[in-house]
Amino acid sequence: MPRFMGFVRMEEGVGTPPQALFDAMDEYISVRAAKGVFLDGGGVYGTEDAVNYVVRQGEVTRVDGPYAEAKEVVGGWAIMEYPSLEEAAADQQSFAELHAKYWPEITVISTLRQISTGPEAPDE
Repeated sequence: MPRFMGFVRMEEGVGTPPQALFDAMDEYISVRAAKGVFLDGGGVYGTEDAVNYVVRQGEVTRVDGPYAEAKEVVGGWAIMEYPSLEEAAADQQSFAELHAKYWPEITVISTLRQISTGPEAPDE
């Protein structure tokens, strides 16, 4: 069965989400974990302690956060398994709708990507 990675991006420094969003996400995740759809996931802190390794022209450079130029950062991630892309996309929309309902004052980009298991093309 295809696996997917979902993640949310938002502006850096927007603060802590409201408790109502945490509660709604707990319920959302619990239901999907019980079905075997939600495999793992969580939130991530801001870029204040982030470390990037930049590879440019064969050289590796370490760049420590915070990053003043960062406009959007990843705020959370999930690994999920669905029978089809359509089911995964529909569920990712439900996840985005939780943010629209419980934290409407911020802009969140909720992204879904299929996880590659090799050189083949993604499932349709």
